[in-house]
Amino acid sequence: MDTHNSQLNAITSDDPALSTGNERSDTLNDQMIWVSQAEYAKKLRPLLPPAAFLPDVSKVWVLLINIVILLLGWAIGDRLDQWSGYFLWLYLFLALVMGNSVIALLFSTHDLLHSSTLKHPWRRVVSLLGLTMLWMPPTLWKVLHNRKHHNKTNSLQDPDRNYLFAQPNSWGKWIQNLFAPSVEVQPLFLAIGMGHAWGFYALSHLISVLLFNDGKATYSPADFKVSSRERRAIGIEFLVILGIHLSILMYLDFHPIKLLLSYFLPIWVGYSGLIFYIYTNHLLCRMTSINDCLINSVSLRVLPLFDMLHFNFSHHTEHHVFPGLNSDYYPMVRSLLVAHYPDRFNLLDAEEAWQLMLQTPRHYANDNTFTTSSGDTRMICPLIDV
Repeated sequence: MDTHNSQLNAITSDDPALSTGNERSDTLNDQMIWVSQAEYAKKLRPLLPPAAFLPDVSKVWVLLINIVILLLGWAIGDRLDQWSGYFLWLYLFLALVMGNSVIALLFSTHDLLHSSTLKHPWRRVVSLLGLTMLWMPPTLWKVLHNRKHHNKTNSLQDPDRNYLFAQPNSWGKWIQNLFAPSVEVQPLFLAIGMGHAWGFYALSHLISVLLFNDGKATYSPADFKVSSRERRAIGIEFLVILGIHLSILMYLDFHPIKLLLSYFLPIWVGYSGLIFYIYTNHLLCRMTSINDCLINSVSLRVLPLFDMLHFNFSHHTEHHVFPGLNSDYYPMVRSLLVAHYPDRFNLLDAEEAWQLMLQTPRHYANDNTFTTSSGDTRMICPLIDV
């Protein structure tokens, strides 16, 4: 904790207003009792049935079904040039279903790569297919998400956190300022960003590891390096993903209507849905040097239909407590968290979480305080009960 605070204070100490905020942040941290992810898991695991920790092959079948849905959508989309213009709107319903499949592919592959359901090489093949529409090589995902994000959640070393106000301006920080939900964002740019933020996210990390891989990129909240073996695997997987996307475009004859309705629209719908979850997972939370996943994560209440379609991904704190758990058992973990940690557990309605995103700045002035890109407006983390 002391090392973390000294690093953060050092990069903000030149600004008197931020230094004053650091003093209050230190007070809040001193008053906080931190609990690690391992401690939560140790206490709650005996209260869960053994079946919750067993591999679930049914999730793989659901992943494959969503791939089939996309294939059928493109097969129908290839005939859109034969449709009357008056009936093209009917394809929008299929594009919506395909967009949901893009979401389901990310979340199902996410669960697969946290579990031991499949062994190599099938695990790599299926996860590559599952992440193709996300432009995310599975080897990169395992480093970025499993290794970095889960072990360093919302700390200085987490690539998925908000930018620090004191971090250098970069194209990555500029994109977040322009497109991420915040008190500063303009509605038009927010709408554009919903469909494209995931693409920027994948692109920035691909550039980092494939072109540089030195851990010094300033356009990421927290850069990292991969091994030479991982880098080679990421490169090969990216080429396969690129080849699949080019094959889809060729199959659709590069026809503008076909591409718009059956390729780009499902991607935009899917990226918008998944980024809604991702934005609300951690960006409202304070930074933590100790991985206290009840403090640095948020779970959402959503309609049961969305939990069914999206593998209970709204139960995100529950996932951080037990990353390899069968997602069918996340509601059981939620009940345990409500019973054992009611004052620590960040459980919000989806609408409330989104409104808070739009009412708060997106940069960290310190562990517990957000500030705007200009530094003019500061706000204590809204999830802190003060």
